[in-house]
Order: sequence, then structure tokens, then C-alpha cells
Amino acid sequence: MRADPVDTPGLLDNPFHVLELSPGCTPMEIERAGNKLLAMLGVNMEAAATYRGPLGPRPRDADLVRRSMDALRDPDRRVVAEFWAAVPLGEADEDVDPMFAPWPEALEALGWVRPEGR
Repeated sequence: MRADPVDTPGLLDNPFHVLELSPGCTPMEIERAGNKLLAMLGVNMEAAATYRGPLGPRPRDADLVRRSMDALRDPDRRVVAEFWAAVPLGEADEDVDPMFAPWPEALEALGWVRPEGR
């Protein structure tokens, strides 16, 4: 199995970050948070459209929420997600020096592409 170089293995779309939960959460908390976000996304609430990840704000959709809930239900995948959830969340700095500003297209420019269907 080949690892996805853009998200190895779940750093960018970590299920805990997507669902805004801590690694010590219970299965009931996972279901509650996931269902709440799905309902919010279903009525196009702006508050549910993004979440804070290690590299700053990231887009969130219903499919990502469902995949995150599924990942946290599986004990093996949850352990990996718990490991990567320890990475500090990024903050969006408005006055970032252009020399050090993030470059979202960097991986693509270097030849790394996300496999189709992901």
C-alpha cells in the first residue's frame, strides 16, 4: 500500500481536528460531534465549513466528517490519528512576512499529487 504524500498519514485531515475533539474522547462524543457537524453542514452553516488544522484553517464537508467518524470507530486507525493529533494547531497570521508565508501549492509544484478519487 502506497502512502499518500500529501497527507501522510492523516496529518492534514486528522479526524480529531475535523470533528474538533480531543484524543481522549469517548465513542458517544464522536457520534455526537459528527452528527452535530453533519446537521450544521446540511443547512450550510458557515461555522461548520472550516476547522483548524496544523497548517491553519481547512475546508470541511459532510464526506470528510463521515470519513473522520469512521476512522475514529476503527481502533487501529484511531491510534494513528491520536498520534498525529498531538501536532499543534496552526494559527492564521494576518501579518506574515511574505518570505515565510505558507505555500499551499508547494507539494503540487514539486510533483506530488493527490491520487484521483481522494
